[in-house]
Amino acid sequence: MHIMEGFLPPVWAVFWYAVSLVFVVYGALKSKRLIEENPKNKALLAVAGGFIFVLSSLKIPSPVTGSCSHPTGTGISTMLFGPAVTAFLSAIVLLYQALLLAHGGLTTLGANTASMGIVGPFAGWLVYRALKDRVSLKVNAFITAVVADWFTYVVTSLQLALAFPGTSMINSALTFMGIFALTQIPVAIVEGIFSALLIGYIAQIDRDVVKEGVVA
Repeated sequence: MHIMEGFLPPVWAVFWYAVSLVFVVYGALKSKRLIEENPKNKALLAVAGGFIFVLSSLKIPSPVTGSCSHPTGTGISTMLFGPAVTAFLSAIVLLYQALLLAHGGLTTLGANTASMGIVGPFAGWLVYRALKDRVSLKVNAFITAVVADWFTYVVTSLQLALAFPGTSMINSALTFMGIFALTQIPVAIVEGIFSALLIGYIAQIDRDVVKEGVVA
């Protein structure tokens, strides 16, 4: 999903930076407020951010030129803190990966943040809220993680299609989605399982945090 350095035309790179910046700044302010309200949120933010970093660093080769396939790890943060904080954590993770792992890039940081840190988590958050108190915590975590993952790749496909529409932007987007689906459908399911296990572990430590949500 990480679109590589220099792959997007400058106009689209700037556009996605502008879109992402608003959400990332708001998420940063929200994170700061959460830590001030309750210092233990710092540890939860670290766990959520670490989960995003580890899972999204697991690159899987994709036939799509200029991108790759991997888990996103944003479901846990989405459940605990909501999509705005998840956008902030994702931006930090993507920046570190671009600088240290050559995973993604600085020019494509805005686009990668928009897909993995904003739209995917927001879709997952909507599902999480709809299912809360209707299904078990682990089932909700599984579904939330899978939805956030899949929507990330839908957005990435649209980003690539907008930049490289070929003869038809719709056909281009569907082509990208079809190629991503080969790896991402099973990857998202595995990510959902890991997310369910982690949220279960967090619940054992502090049930109230997960049951009530920090902000979600």
